[in-house]
Amino acid sequence: MATRPSRRTALALLGAAPAGGLVAGIAVPAAADDRSGPLPAGLLPGGELDQYVADKAAADEFSGSLLLTHRGRTVLARSYGTADKQRAVPNGPDTLFPLASVTKLFTAVAVAQLAQQRKVAYGAPLGTYLDGFPSSVADTVTVHHLLTHTSGFGDFHALPGYETAAAGWTTPEQTMNGTTDLIRRSEPSFAPGAGWLYSNAGYHLLGAIVQEVTGMSYYDYVRHHVFAAAGMTETRFLTMPQWQAGRNIAHPYHRDAQGRWTDAITQFRYIVGDPAGDAFTTCADLDRFGRFLWQHKLLDPGQTALMLSGKVPLVQAGTAPADGTGVPAQALFQAYGPTGALVAGQWTFGHGGGNPAGISTSIDVYPEADWGVVVLSNYDGVVVPSIASLARKLITAGP
Repeated sequence: MATRPSRRTALALLGAAPAGGLVAGIAVPAAADDRSGPLPAGLLPGGELDQYVADKAAADEFSGSLLLTHRGRTVLARSYGTADKQRAVPNGPDTLFPLASVTKLFTAVAVAQLAQQRKVAYGAPLGTYLDGFPSSVADTVTVHHLLTHTSGFGDFHALPGYETAAAGWTTPEQTMNGTTDLIRRSEPSFAPGAGWLYSNAGYHLLGAIVQEVTGMSYYDYVRHHVFAAAGMTETRFLTMPQWQAGRNIAHPYHRDAQGRWTDAITQFRYIVGDPAGDAFTTCADLDRFGRFLWQHKLLDPGQTALMLSGKVPLVQAGTAPADGTGVPAQALFQAYGPTGALVAGQWTFGHGGGNPAGISTSIDVYPEADWGVVVLSNYDGVVVPSIASLARKLITAGP
């Protein structure tokens, strides 16, 4: 028998308030009343999660920050390691971390806002908004396909000539236009909708659509309509010189062949991130973004539900990661931006990001139980997913 999200979860995401009510016009899930007992001990300071992260940091396997919130209040906040080893700058709650692919959530919200304004249609083909693509792409790939990684486009970083071209771009405008031109000259790996392939190219094109529709640069749009709207006062896109010069900006580290931590900042050839990756933020800003999103402060209730609901099943496609927590997802879906999962009867959503040069990030939001988990690290490796998985196990297990 297929497992469905609980009625309470569905109502919360759709903006109804079956037993909670409305606060300032925002739906309060009934779970806020139903789950008012003690917090799980494993999530509290000194508990299992706290000790796990401390042990990983002590073994020099984790460098970064963790923030765990419940009903908007901090339950656990920790920072370990250094943002810049050469200058001995420690990581802290105000450290800015490059997000890698978690940035895609901001792009997805931007597109949903334009859909809410009826300036973009999810079912419209790419050619409606961007020119220069062959008809085989312009007339068949839709906004829906780009959002769900089903367009057939893959990773623009791997396109021939990308690294050479990116090294010569000196402005955000060149980054946007140059990357779009490279994608125009590429071919999708399969017909739209015929498969699922993680698509940096697809999310870059979504950012290009935002530019075309609004007449603003992608960077200006998300700064005003996503970051500012969510109260993300520290979040921004940084140029490479700003990244290198800033004292509170985490440098990425990975181990070299001798096992020594190496600063990989010079391996990033581009001048600035783009709609597919590498905005910079803090744990507090990213947690606030997740809360604003599910509480309908960035989109109206209908658009919020549409963005966060499952579109493409991933478990069936064999793309569900094994996390070893003992709490497997009952269903895992690609939504419009995030991945959604049904775990122990709770619908959750989130996104991870990473770069083997030394970026690992994660956000998970549990609307029904009102938990947020953000982990940002400037070390490569699998520790961040393991922290997020342990938090998921403890949250869904209850007190």
